[in-house]
Amino acid sequence: MTDDLNADYQAAGFGGRLAFGLRPALLVIDVVEAYLRKDSPLYAGVEDARDSNIRLVDGARCAGVPVIFTNVTYNAGGADGGVFFRKVPSLKVFLPGSPLGAFPGGLQPRADELVVSKQYPSAFFGTSIAPTLRAMGVDTVVMGGFSTSGCVRASAMDAMQHGFIPYVVREACGDRDSRPHEASLFDLQAKYAEVVSEAEALALMSGPGNRV
Repeated sequence: MTDDLNADYQAAGFGGRLAFGLRPALLVIDVVEAYLRKDSPLYAGVEDARDSNIRLVDGARCAGVPVIFTNVTYNAGGADGGVFFRKVPSLKVFLPGSPLGAFPGGLQPRADELVVSKQYPSAFFGTSIAPTLRAMGVDTVVMGGFSTSGCVRASAMDAMQHGFIPYVVREACGDRDSRPHEASLFDLQAKYAEVVSEAEALALMSGPGNRV
C-alpha cells in the first residue's frame, strides 16, 4: 500500500475506462424536497447539486436524451419499506401526505417523462427501470442525485450489474457530509462507474449519435 491512493488502486488493476455509449439516458435520483428543506430531518445542504441536476435535465432535453426521475414513496406505516424503513426512521418523511417527497422547482418531470417510485436505495431494485431502459435501447445511464453514498451509489452499482454503462456526475451528487460523498465517488470510479464533471456529461449527451 502507498500514500497515493489513486496510484495504489491503479497498480492493483482498478480504474479501467468505460467508454460512453451511443444511446444515453439521464437518471435524476431522489432530488426531492426532503433533502432541500431545512425543516426536514433529511436536509443535507445540497442546493448546488440540485442546481447541477437542473442544468443536466435542461441539457438532456435539448439533446433529445430521455430523462427519468426517481422518488421514494411508502404506503401508510411503511411496510413496503421493510428493513430499510426500520433502519432509517427518517424515511417517514416519504409517507403519504408528506410534502417532502415532492420534486423541487426547476425539476418537474414533463408529462412524457418517466417517474420511477421506489422503496429501497437502488433505482433498479423492485422497479421496472431496467426493462424499460432496454426497451428504449439505452446503453448508458448518466446520473446524479441524493445521496451520493446511498441511492446514487446503489443505483450506479445496479446499473452496471444490469449491463448499463454508469456515468456519475460529480457536481450533481450530494450528501450530508463530504467524507462519505468523496469516498463513494472514489469507490465508484475505481470499481463500478465513470465519475465525470457536469461539463463533460453535458458534452457527451449532446454529442453526435447520442440521441435515442
